[in-house]
Amino acid sequence: MRRNFLLVVLLGLILLGVGFLALGTFPPEPRTQPVQKVLPNERFQPR
Repeated sequence: MRRNFLLVVLLGLILLGVGFLALGTFPPEPRTQPVQKVLPNERFQPR
């Protein structure tokens, strides 16, 4: 019984490690969004 439990835990840790290696090798692309910021017109008017 204990041996089966340790085997399942070991397999889970191995799968977790493989998942991290896969993410490190093929990282997901970051989402790019344009920055939309409203600037007041006061900055662009001459003094």
